[in-house]
Amino acid sequence: MNAIQKQQITESLRLFCQQKGSQNKAANSLNGVSAATISQILSGNTELISGDMWRNIESQIKQALPSEWVLVETRDFKLLNRFFADAQLHSNVFAIVGDAGSGKTKAIEQYTLSNENVYRLSCSEFWNKKYFLQELLQTMGRDCSGLTVSEMMQEAVNQILKKNKPLIILDEADKLTDQVLYFFITLYNKLEDFCGIILCATDHLDKRIKRGLKINKKGYKEIYSRIGRKCIELKGVSFTDVTQICMANGIEDKGQIKKIWDDCECDLRRVKRKIHAEKQKPNDASQED
Repeated sequence: MNAIQKQQITESLRLFCQQKGSQNKAANSLNGVSAATISQILSGNTELISGDMWRNIESQIKQALPSEWVLVETRDFKLLNRFFADAQLHSNVFAIVGDAGSGKTKAIEQYTLSNENVYRLSCSEFWNKKYFLQELLQTMGRDCSGLTVSEMMQEAVNQILKKNKPLIILDEADKLTDQVLYFFITLYNKLEDFCGIILCATDHLDKRIKRGLKINKKGYKEIYSRIGRKCIELKGVSFTDVTQICMANGIEDKGQIKKIWDDCECDLRRVKRKIHAEKQKPNDASQED
């Protein structure tokens, strides 16, 4: 079992733990897997994890995680992947914005699972500097117990510099406070030409940066310069996207597809809910619609 496969299993295990609510609850749901083993894998201490254990976890998670939904590569999914690949290969920095429900997070998850040395952080409003760095180091499989903020920053930088073509993706970056967002400047300064960085968010990030520039707010000129003085806008969900998603997930009737499109408000989460609702209808009710 190679490193990429282990990384994919680790990310799936992380999602499984989130679904169950905790590592202990996840362990209770998996035969022959202890909470200690899960903790070791998620923290990156995998030297003693046997190949049989990796395969055992992979097999059980595949059965446990929802598998009915078929992922479709929408036009924004493809656009995001092009920018992710460019940022990783050439150590570029981009800010990418799109509406909620445009598929940003799913594209990030898939790219992270499919590529080595990609570190995804799902940002939250309550993060402070220390929590941000803890999340970054944990994603890298590093133990930061007992380290100060300065030491954690140095540890993160040291580890990234050891990697081949690393990429950091800050999902929902618009949720970060100014103090944490300034860390983006620090990371850029220390990792320029060594690591790609993606800020991914709704258009609130674009508006926030422009507002900060207008009032000459501290740090915003630096942020604006480092993202290339532009936020890249996604194109949004198209009728073709919705049609392909419907057909891939069992809805082929043109009338049903049109109904889903008219009601989805260009939100892929709503598309998924509407497809589920359509599939739950009795056949005769679907024909009447």
